[in-house]
Amino acid sequence: MAEPFRNLAWDDFRLVKAIADAKGLPSAAQQLGINHSTVFRRLRQIETALGTPLFERHRVGYVPTAAGEEMVSLAARLDEDITAFTRKVSGREPSPAGELRVTTNDSLLVHLLTPLFALFLEQCPDMRLDVVLSNQPLNLSKRDADVAIRATDNPPETLVGRRAARIAWALYGRAADFPVPGAADPDTLHRRSWVSLGEDMAAMKVVRRVRENVPPERIAYRTNSVLGLGEAVEAGIGIAYLPCLIADVRPALVRLAPPDPELSADLWLLTHPDLRHAPRVRVFLDFMAAEIARRRRVIEGADLPIGQIDR
Repeated sequence: MAEPFRNLAWDDFRLVKAIADAKGLPSAAQQLGINHSTVFRRLRQIETALGTPLFERHRVGYVPTAAGEEMVSLAARLDEDITAFTRKVSGREPSPAGELRVTTNDSLLVHLLTPLFALFLEQCPDMRLDVVLSNQPLNLSKRDADVAIRATDNPPETLVGRRAARIAWALYGRAADFPVPGAADPDTLHRRSWVSLGEDMAAMKVVRRVRENVPPERIAYRTNSVLGLGEAVEAGIGIAYLPCLIADVRPALVRLAPPDPELSADLWLLTHPDLRHAPRVRVFLDFMAAEIARRRRVIEGADLPIGQIDR
């Protein structure tokens, strides 16, 4: 007679790993998209088939036994192998069709990418885009996204891609407050109210610049959104460093200083090495690189003197 454990399936491993990750049945059920009673029943069936308990109940929740830990570890390895396989299969797609998951942040999406995505879909009607907004890097190795469009000077070494442009930043204020922007000297500017990105974005060069040069009591407003930063300056809350591609299209804002090269950041188009030759990824990256190159002068804040926006 066949041994009971020979009937274990991948879904059994997924269930055990989900319980271990969630430390309980209700959260595991939600993660798996099934109800609590189904998780409880299937766990009991698996433990019966193996002839050993996989979890112990503690105050902190479900804690794996030694056997449970081994099963969770194997489930993690299986998940990695399956993900690697799907990446490689995706990399051999015969034509640019299907869904492409792209991650970027809100400011790039609103002020640069959405019109480019529309053009891309016009040219590739068999493609579909699933855009995920996040200021944190998603795990492209786990297929959280297929392509990342990021402003960074240090792209992950595990990814491949191309630098599409250099995003310029400059100091901006509300035009109504600065009728002669070039006349605002640095001492006067530092005595004004400021708007800054929040400390949860402290890794950004612009946040460090403000922290090192502006007294804390002068920072009237913080936000973790670059879009929100521009809105705050336009509302008259204070002055702030902003990406030129966001601020230069707002008539209510004026540059108070030229773009600062020390605050610039590279704009990268990134993907996983296993996907770079996939037709849908290659066509998308080539298209985006060409369209961004056409808009590079705007992104890099070129040819716009202080207080004058070329519209």
